Amino acid sequence: MNLLEQKFTPETWPEHPETYTQEGKNKFIGFWLFLAGETVLFASLFATYLALKDSVPNSDHALAADIYSLELVFIMTAILLTSSLTSVYAIYHMRNYNFKQMQLWFFITVLLGLSFLALEIYEFTHYVYEYSFTFGSSAFSSAYYTLVGTHGAHVCFGLGWITALIIRNQKRGLNLYNAPKYYVASLYWHFIDLVWVFIFSVVYLMGMLG
Repeated sequence: MNLLEQKFTPETWPEHPETYTQEGKNKFIGFWLFLAGETVLFASLFATYLALKDSVPNSDHALAADIYSLELVFIMTAILLTSSLTSVYAIYHMRNYNFKQMQLWFFITVLLGLSFLALEIYEFTHYVYEYSFTFGSSAFSSAYYTLVGTHGAHVCFGLGWITALIIRNQKRGLNLYNAPKYYVASLYWHFIDLVWVFIFSVVYLMGMLG
C-alpha cells in the first residue's frame, strides 16, 4: 500500500515513525552525511574567524569589545533556543499522531525563527550605521559577517524548509511518507541552534572578554 494511503490511529501509529520505513531510514542516514559536510563548513568558518578577529588596519577600527551588544545577543539566543524547544514539542506530537498540534508547534518555531532573523538584521544594520563596521572594513569584519551571515542563511533555509512542510501537508495529514521529513527538518533546526550556541560563546562572549 502507498505510504500516503495508509490510515492510522494513535494506537496503531508506530512509536518511531521517522525510521519505520526503509525510505525513512535512508533519509536519516543521508541527513547525517549532509550534516557532516555542514560541520566541516562551520568549523572552517570558526577557525577563520579566530585567526582574523584581531586583524584590523589600525587602532581607529572597531574591535569586538567595542561594538558587540550582549543584551541584544542574549535576547536572540533565548529566542533561538526557545524555538529548539518548540520543535521538540512538535516532534513529540508527531510521535503521538497529533497532526494539528505538531503543525501548531512547528508554526510557532517558524515565528520564533523569523523573530531571530529580524533581530540579526537589526544587529547588522546597527553595526554598519553606528560603527561603520561593514563587510569590507577589515579582515575581522569580513570573518565576522561571513560566519554569522552564513548561520543566518542556514536559518533562512531551515525556515523555508519547515514552512514548506507545513503548507504542503496541511491537507494531507500525517503519514509514514512525510513523518521522516518533519523529523529531519527538526534535526536540522537543532543543528542550527547548536551552531548559534558556539557563535554566542566564541564570537560574542570571547569577543567581549578580549
